[in-house]
Amino acid sequence: MGQNENDDSAKPFGPSNPHPLSKMKTELVWEGKYDEYGNRREVDIAGLAMPMQRIETIDQPRSEAAAAGQLDLFNKKTRRLDDFRNRLIWGDNKLVMASLLQEFRGKIDLIYIDPPFDVGADFTMRVPIGDGGDAVEKDQSALEMVAFRDTWGKGTDSYLHTMYEWLTVATAMLSERGSIFIHCDWHVGYFIRCLLDGAIGAGNFRNEIIWYYYNKMQGNVNRFASDHDTILWYTRTDEYRFTPIREKRPEIVRQIKRVWDKERGKLANARGEDGKVAYIETDERTIDDVWRLPMLQPADKEQNTGYATQKPEALLERIIRASSNEGDLVADFFCGSGTTGAVAERLGRRWIMADLGRFAVHTSRKRLIELQRKLHAEGQPYRAFDVYNLGRYERQWWQKETLHGANEEHRRVVLEFFRAEILPPGSTPSPLLHGRKGIAFCHVDGIDSIFSREEATVVAKAVKAAGGRECYCLAWEFEMDLRLTTAALEKELGVALKLIQIPREIMEKNRKGPPPFLEVAVLEAQGITRDPEKKGDMPGVDVKLTRFLPSLAEVPGSELEAMKERAIKSGFDFIDFWAVDFDWKPGQPFNHHWQDYRTRKDRSLKTVSEAGYVYAKRGVHTICVKVVDTFGCDTSITLEVKI
Repeated sequence: MGQNENDDSAKPFGPSNPHPLSKMKTELVWEGKYDEYGNRREVDIAGLAMPMQRIETIDQPRSEAAAAGQLDLFNKKTRRLDDFRNRLIWGDNKLVMASLLQEFRGKIDLIYIDPPFDVGADFTMRVPIGDGGDAVEKDQSALEMVAFRDTWGKGTDSYLHTMYEWLTVATAMLSERGSIFIHCDWHVGYFIRCLLDGAIGAGNFRNEIIWYYYNKMQGNVNRFASDHDTILWYTRTDEYRFTPIREKRPEIVRQIKRVWDKERGKLANARGEDGKVAYIETDERTIDDVWRLPMLQPADKEQNTGYATQKPEALLERIIRASSNEGDLVADFFCGSGTTGAVAERLGRRWIMADLGRFAVHTSRKRLIELQRKLHAEGQPYRAFDVYNLGRYERQWWQKETLHGANEEHRRVVLEFFRAEILPPGSTPSPLLHGRKGIAFCHVDGIDSIFSREEATVVAKAVKAAGGRECYCLAWEFEMDLRLTTAALEKELGVALKLIQIPREIMEKNRKGPPPFLEVAVLEAQGITRDPEKKGDMPGVDVKLTRFLPSLAEVPGSELEAMKERAIKSGFDFIDFWAVDFDWKPGQPFNHHWQDYRTRKDRSLKTVSEAGYVYAKRGVHTICVKVVDTFGCDTSITLEVKI
């Protein structure tokens, strides 16, 4: 059979038969951008959206006034703005953005993103404990390790694919006059600009800003020292907000300068009334695209939260002032220590922040509460904010089914290290019961899962159906406020769930002996009633902390024994923050009526509340007490008080 003369594939490549590569346009390609058939993979935004749970409401000055019975006086003095409740969200960045998209599509005026951009980064950090100057190493949480592994699993390819998904969803939320600023450095900055050109459009590029931090501690490096980061600024359209920012000239060149007076020049046709050119004298300069701002140093206690990647407020202030107006909505989906929200709040902007790290959410929450108090005391406007939890987002049930084999192997390893009997499939009434230890059942959560309220409920029901009264629930991560659910389940079903952290040491190669399996923190407290000042009045109620035993799951093995000994002797040293909701209702968000916390400047902590909370009616009331330890892990209990 002869060859088809019209078959171009048989012809040599040349002007009459161009090679396919010769007609390709400039494009950044990475593994995963196209499927096996050469089709562009779309970002499944709708499939990523999930419901959020509002777990806390925080309006600290107002809550304290309500607890003290001074709400009327507070309402007369406050400048709280009620047009919007700011949001702090714990969850995977991409899923958070996808879940917000329906409500905020085209409504966010400014997005700042400071994503991880160093595959070799060390995420351990030292966190203070107790009243003195002691500190302990804190490891990255298991959930953060899984997310980082997934992001960098295939090196630059998987990082670029993840970043492209983030940018696609973020762009969809920008308003017509909105801006997005991406913070990066030399590791992947050149790739991110290409991604932004594709996701937003090269024509919407505005600036490559150089943040020159002249006070970085370099040490001895065998190259030119790295003393800057890059911030890429893109806008949604050509109609974007921009306000030029001015600054004082450096001291070394602060002598008076003569600059063109634009307004006077227009009026006088470039000549003043005296016939001279219209200049004015000034010691200021308009900020250009090189920002000479120092990095935070450990000694900067007034502003430094101790968070490893915290950026200075001056950096975010320039971005927010230049690219948004008062009342605009600002978002940061890698919020870290909460600098973006703190500056946005101070400058009268609304804000949304999110982070995967529980420690980041805790640091941001504490920082914003402190700012609420400060602004209220100064008579400045502020907004209340809520804390949200994305819930069980790491794996859906159908995803777990597809990883059934991998989960079985994972359960086997965990149960063997836990020294528990492995129950073969079909030997119990429920596939959720995987082992036994003594008289208790064992449930092992999925390797990439977060043990949630819903899962706790179905496990407790499975234990009861199997005739059990106790179950060890072993997981890498637990949903916030899970102790409240387990306490309610024990009361309702008579089943005690013991929440056990899976130790990271089981992943060590060649490990033979079992590492310590630690239960999630133990918290005990009691209600205190104070006699009323007048006969017949309602008594005031407070809470006294009586015991706290922290979970030390994020303490490196080398320090674990010493920290366990200290925790037993003085568990309160590990409390960083605690709060009380004096009128807690099941299924309702935790309402901060009173709280106390340690700061870098003041390490003292009260162990008895000073709210003197007065109830409107006599009867039995439920109090919820929440404690957050120095690692950012929280635990909550409920108390009943009879008035």
